[in-house]
Amino acid sequence: MLSKEELKYLVALGMIPGIGGVLTRFLVSYAGSPQQIFKMPVGKLLKVPKIGEKTAKAIHASDTLGKAEQELEWCESNGIDILSYLDERYPKRLTHCNDGPILLYSKGKAALNPDRMISIIGTRHATDHGKQVTEQIVEGLAPYGVTIVSGLALGIDVAAHKAALKFGLPTIGVLGHGLDTIYPWQNKSVAQKMLESGGLLSEYPAGTTPDRNNFPQRNRIVAGMCDATIVVESAISGGAMITAEMAFAYNRDVFAVPGRWQDEYAKGCHKLIRENKAQLIASPDEVAEAMGWKVTEESPTPRPSVIQTTLFQSLEEPESTIVSCMIQGQPIELDKIHYLCNLPMSTLSSALLSLEFKGIVTSLPGKRFSLV
Repeated sequence: MLSKEELKYLVALGMIPGIGGVLTRFLVSYAGSPQQIFKMPVGKLLKVPKIGEKTAKAIHASDTLGKAEQELEWCESNGIDILSYLDERYPKRLTHCNDGPILLYSKGKAALNPDRMISIIGTRHATDHGKQVTEQIVEGLAPYGVTIVSGLALGIDVAAHKAALKFGLPTIGVLGHGLDTIYPWQNKSVAQKMLESGGLLSEYPAGTTPDRNNFPQRNRIVAGMCDATIVVESAISGGAMITAEMAFAYNRDVFAVPGRWQDEYAKGCHKLIRENKAQLIASPDEVAEAMGWKVTEESPTPRPSVIQTTLFQSLEEPESTIVSCMIQGQPIELDKIHYLCNLPMSTLSSALLSLEFKGIVTSLPGKRFSLV
């Protein structure tokens, strides 16, 4: 494990454009430590294979170490842990990927090296059927004590995170930006809930915006840190397909949920199955059987998928008010709930999310909700 001083130099290396994971590992091995790299004069750096004049000068830029020190202080004050690839707490599965990140910024309580870890991914344009299948998969995997990983995107990703929270499984969201923000903003409440038993992970320092080029990079972490990847819904191309291809390249198990042949968001799954890059699955038990998993004594007890209306009586305000408004007609639009309940939108959104976690309310496309 690196000292705080040594970590500062590794963080600084990560801030230099053009120095990726492979080159950083080479430089650390060549110099003996991250700190020694910054002590080498430009002339000596230029003699190092793969180092050009631009990179050598960037290493000696006057503000690089200062920025790294600020990052360390910000992380410390915001409860963010920085893990290097030299840290024993770093995800072991990622160490087998030659392009794994040098640093990971971690927030929450999630264990990054559990016995069983699986990613559930898919399109941002998830159908109601896709969300239901995602929840059924997570519910079926709950007895096996699996940690659920995804990218905290809209659609299948957030459905997987919500289902994990509902059924008592730890869940980790891998972000394509710094931990000082949440993108998309609609998932902020879910992200906060995840910190209680799971966590958020990123290779990017604070201030890194959700640039579109970051997300394919993010996907390799989702694929590499898990034993297997499940694709629920995907078009013929897109982020889920990139992640599945990466998982396949890392020799991870890949599973895909089939759909109707004419459905746009079943075509990606069918392509993976057709090319023998993914195994067709029709139930969560098939995943567990393929992985050789047995039910563990420590596994959480799944919550009931059907909530009895008598449980509504035990709800506190404002949840009971919201439920009473929804009984009269379902599905119901968010704006209508807002009007009927006369609650601040922030309070309403938080309470609806809580009701989702309790399995009483389900969210539908078009900002609509219905009772389960």
